[in-house]
Amino acid sequence: MPAITIQNTGTQFTAQPGVTLLAALLGAKLSIAHKCEGKAQCGSCHIYVHDGAKSLSKIQRVENDKLDAIVGVGSQSRLACQAVLGDADIVVELLGVKPGI
Repeated sequence: MPAITIQNTGTQFTAQPGVTLLAALLGAKLSIAHKCEGKAQCGSCHIYVHDGAKSLSKIQRVENDKLDAIVGVGSQSRLACQAVLGDADIVVELLGVKPGI
């Protein structure tokens, strides 16, 4: 099972491969915005993947279109609701979360 590390809090947990990063975060009782309930319509679950991005599912058109519409995205940007976990560990940064929270 891949380990997921939240860079800006130091939180680490494991999750099942094949689930979305959003589902894994919510399953670990972590707070992350997800206004559209995982349909890639709002962009509120925008995260940065700092390590292990190659083990996530490829960006599909619906996700890419939403990322293109969000100001401030970069090459490490993903939508947690669309990024499906593979077998490798990943390090992500949740937006709007400060260290120690």
